[in-house]
Amino acid sequence: MSSQPRGVRPRRAARGFTLIELMIVVAIIGILAAIAVPLYANMQVRARVAKAEADARSLVSAISMYSSHMRTLPSALADLNAAATNSLGDVAGPFMASTPAAPAGWSSYAYSSTSLGTFTVSASGDGTTVSLP
Repeated sequence: MSSQPRGVRPRRAARGFTLIELMIVVAIIGILAAIAVPLYANMQVRARVAKAEADARSLVSAISMYSSHMRTLPSALADLNAAATNSLGDVAGPFMASTPAAPAGWSSYAYSSTSLGTFTVSASGDGTTVSLP
């Protein structure tokens, strides 16, 4: 027989986590966070560069369409946002709905052309310069 009074349950060992177990879990979470945060920041930079490249390609395409229609390069990127009438009286455009905004922290898209019929669209930021064509 047992020496405990009737109706009293025997005491069981306390259940739960020890301080060491909790410290190990916190350390593992800290290590994973230290790995994930730089990777996340790098992905943001790559996304901004990809946006700048895609916008520059779109601008180059619109400039090429404008040039084919007007037989001359536009004087500014804003010329792509309106309808244009060529020397034959043909109306076309707008070649872009609006000039895209550069990614956050980047310079605005710059456009330059030469009298030889060449042009460049560029923007810079995040230690990178995107320049097309």
